[in-house]
Amino acid sequence: MAAAAPQQETLDAFEAAKGFMPVDEGLALYAAAVEAGALGLPLLEVGTYCGRSTILLADAARATGTTAVTVDHHRGSEEQQPGWEYHDPTVVDPEVGRMDTLPTFRRTLHQAGLEEHVVAVVGRSPQVAKVWGTPLGLVFVDGGHTDEHANGDYEGWAPHLAEGGLLVVHDVFPDPADGGQAPYRVYLRALASGAFTEVSSCDSLRVLRRTAPGL
Repeated sequence: MAAAAPQQETLDAFEAAKGFMPVDEGLALYAAAVEAGALGLPLLEVGTYCGRSTILLADAARATGTTAVTVDHHRGSEEQQPGWEYHDPTVVDPEVGRMDTLPTFRRTLHQAGLEEHVVAVVGRSPQVAKVWGTPLGLVFVDGGHTDEHANGDYEGWAPHLAEGGLLVVHDVFPDPADGGQAPYRVYLRALASGAFTEVSSCDSLRVLRRTAPGL
């Protein structure tokens, strides 16, 4: 059976959006989201940025009759601050002098025609996770890439993942020369927990299925 693929207009919107996810990883994320959407539970993303990957989750939610939820404080992660490699001055709010990716994200969703399929939560991931009460079909961890933030995202959201649901971790680099190690350590932690089994991988994207309780 061929993996699910987004419609061309969705893929065009994804490629046009500001962000960092390559197309092949995006297609793998979409396929995982469609599979998870069949559970009839929400698909949740940690780390919205400007909505590039949210487009794919929203389209998967539309295709499966569920809802995509995306969580971000919209002030940028560590590597996106002034003076760092991924800083983009076009998403700085000139009135307060801080990053604010929320307006860009809203335009991205509007232009893709997917606003009605997304619930955007503005807040810090651990705080939102503490008040969250709905089982999830998919958790996509793509927030801050320090150990503190990556582990906080995993600890906050993995327990909300339904059995049979999918945990997707982005920017997993076994070789330190390729990138930061915090997401890789979270991926290893999930496997070591005994609650997850690896389903697939695509470059730096890892897809794990929750097969047991006990987190």
